[in-house]
Amino acid sequence: MSTHIAVVGKGGTGKTTFSALAIRYLIEKNRGTVLAVDADPNANLNEALGMEVATTISQLIEQTKDPKALPVGMTKETFIEYKLQQSLVETKKVDLLAMGGPQGPGCYCYPNDLLRKYMELLEKNYDYMMTDNEAGMEHISRGILKDVDQLFVISDASVRGIRTAGRLGELVQKLKSKIGKTHLIVTKGTPEIMDELKPAIGETGLEMIGWIPYDENVLQFDASGKPLYELPAESPAVKAVYEILEKAGF
Repeated sequence: MSTHIAVVGKGGTGKTTFSALAIRYLIEKNRGTVLAVDADPNANLNEALGMEVATTISQLIEQTKDPKALPVGMTKETFIEYKLQQSLVETKKVDLLAMGGPQGPGCYCYPNDLLRKYMELLEKNYDYMMTDNEAGMEHISRGILKDVDQLFVISDASVRGIRTAGRLGELVQKLKSKIGKTHLIVTKGTPEIMDELKPAIGETGLEMIGWIPYDENVLQFDASGKPLYELPAESPAVKAVYEILEKAGF
């Protein structure tokens, strides 16, 4: 069974930046094979990693809802499994699945059940599974992604962001999925701001494992469309993420 790392937080807090740099850390440190899962409907983990995604899982599942799309002699279950296998983007360093969001009305219970089984089967081939989730953690709450070993809740350096992270922490406690350690990470901070945020952080009940400073390199890479995976080693964000993961025991 692989070690499952999951990342959650509201949009714009730096979830994808942390996820991409965490994957880079695991690869650079030779920790093992990595399956990256982009479970945010606004999928852009592939861009941060410098990978191309032809289609998302939700788009493939939507195709299976059309009876005319089912090949003659093939069961619906076999057809969905075939489509899911097509969605995997493979490279030498890391493989990627992009889930995407719902494409239309209707019940997704049946395909979601197959997706859950496929994910459980697929992750056995990797040492680590890194999941970049949306704020609502829908894929975790539905049980598609289960048994998270370490969950990182990402917040920007604001009181509102910290409070949102606290509410996400409360949601974690209510989920049926098994969640191991939960950590808080604050992004785009400065020593002065972090000192001011201490009371708000304390109110969340979450353990803050570290914070990531504001980094001009991240801004420049985003503006030019360069993969964040390729940030220079001396980048403050890279150094901070590496320190956090070492502290977490990776």
